[in-house]
Amino acid sequence: MANHNELGKKGEQLAVDFLLENNYSIIARNYRFDKAEVDIIAQIEDTLAIVEVKTRTSTTFGNPQDFLKPKQIKRIVKAVDEYVLINQLDVEIRFDIIAIVKEGKQFKIEHLKDAFYHF
Repeated sequence: MANHNELGKKGEQLAVDFLLENNYSIIARNYRFDKAEVDIIAQIEDTLAIVEVKTRTSTTFGNPQDFLKPKQIKRIVKAVDEYVLINQLDVEIRFDIIAIVKEGKQFKIEHLKDAFYHF
């Protein structure tokens, strides 16, 4: 497996662990619809948190969250609309990013809530 794939998988697991430690329930991982993949669907209280995980080895070329493109956001929103419709959910929905940067052997994790509003 390519190093960037391994880093991505490690980042997603770190994000799941982070969410669990912060009282979120993990509802789904890697939910796919059409051309989109939602990394994590989590819930805290009555809010469904749609979490995109971005992991990088450095910030030399920008912060991890800077690599989320408008087209990808549109696809994620479409996938979540379908997920909510299929599952007949009546919850608040929030789009978050968990940005992870590998610093030596450690990982710095930043949870950006309502992140899609900043694009």
